[in-house]
Amino acid sequence: MDRPSPNFHPGLIGSAPQAPAPPKTGVGIIKRRRGTGVYVTWLVAPSTIWLILFLIVPLLSIIVFSFWQINDQNVMVPNFTLVNYAEYFHTEGFFDPSSDKFLTLSSNILTLWTTLRLTMEVMVICLLLAYPIAYFLAMQVKAFKWQLALFLMCMVPFWTSYLIRTVAWVPMLGRRGLVNKFLLWIGIVEKPLGFLLYSEFSLTLALVQLYVVLCIGPIFFSLAKIDNSILEAARDMGAKPYQIFREIILPLSLPGVAIGMIFIWVMIMGEFATAGLVGGGKMALVGNSIIDLMGTGQYPPASSIALMLMLTMMIGVFIILKLVDIRKQL
Repeated sequence: MDRPSPNFHPGLIGSAPQAPAPPKTGVGIIKRRRGTGVYVTWLVAPSTIWLILFLIVPLLSIIVFSFWQINDQNVMVPNFTLVNYAEYFHTEGFFDPSSDKFLTLSSNILTLWTTLRLTMEVMVICLLLAYPIAYFLAMQVKAFKWQLALFLMCMVPFWTSYLIRTVAWVPMLGRRGLVNKFLLWIGIVEKPLGFLLYSEFSLTLALVQLYVVLCIGPIFFSLAKIDNSILEAARDMGAKPYQIFREIILPLSLPGVAIGMIFIWVMIMGEFATAGLVGGGKMALVGNSIIDLMGTGQYPPASSIALMLMLTMMIGVFIILKLVDIRKQL
């Protein structure tokens, strides 16, 4: 049975190659695995060192400084104290009915609430603007080259400097800016509008323009991954367009929506530069409070506020991840 028959012919290109014999022992495999492990370690080492030096160490420093104290000479003293966290929540006269600050929240809590409210407003506006744009690019534009071209057009403003995009609103919305001049020219207003600049309106407008692109991208990629055969099957079964959107498109695009909302949430919660340049400092944000305290050397209270801000950001991200399972996107 083992010997070939006399009529056996190896074929035009010869016999099939024989598979190499397995190693008698696992020594070679162990050596290869050990070598691969060392190689991977050297690849991971630079990023690990970078994270330790510029993320872990600063974060641990902020945590340690938040428990320190400022003496009368405005010098940090390494004394373990919870005074900074107590002052974050405490308001003198909060429980005193005869006080003017009866049941009045602390300035830090009010500042945090202002930051949360502004962030929520910008997130909603960005979602309302980004979803139709992403839907048009993914569902209405059929040619890939036009999808890519239009998507890059949305990304072009993001390639310019953050400072330039922020400062550009000043000559646009100022009392002598282009918007006011145009409104005066067409006769809609009799005098320049003051609320267009250095107000909550201008700050919200600038933040939406700065960060809406962070929402367009994830939603676009989520919509582009939807299989057209599923949509065709729904149409063949008699589903209406709004039913297809509600039952298929919207659920499948929610991971992209969640990722975009996380991007905007994290970025705006720590915002401080735009509030000063476009908002004129009229809205107190948590980032500006931290910058002001650091400018006067009040590092322990600034550290405690930064940690409370980080805790709030983590809670917001946790809530978004609980509402939408973004693992479907990965």
